[in-house]
Amino acid sequence: MKRIAVDGLPGDPLAAAALFHGQWLPQAEDALAGGDDAVLVLPSADHTHREWRRAIVVALARKHAPRRINMIAGEGASLAAIESYLATAPGVTGQYLEA
Repeated sequence: MKRIAVDGLPGDPLAAAALFHGQWLPQAEDALAGGDDAVLVLPSADHTHREWRRAIVVALARKHAPRRINMIAGEGASLAAIESYLATAPGVTGQYLEA
């Protein structure tokens, strides 16, 4: 599973979504189009970011099925545990999980 570490997102949810679409979405689509499953790893954010993050990962999963893509947010051991689980869970795709 290809890991795409997303960083540098602004605190404002609209600005963060716009930057994600311009900078990180092409990388995710390239990985999926190339045949890789992927996990997008983002820093934690408050609840105002939840909906745009969910919408992106759901749309990517639908567009690129049967490739798998998930998005996780957080830091530390709990983030690593979620990432490890997703690597061995072949039926899980299109999910946004917060550590």
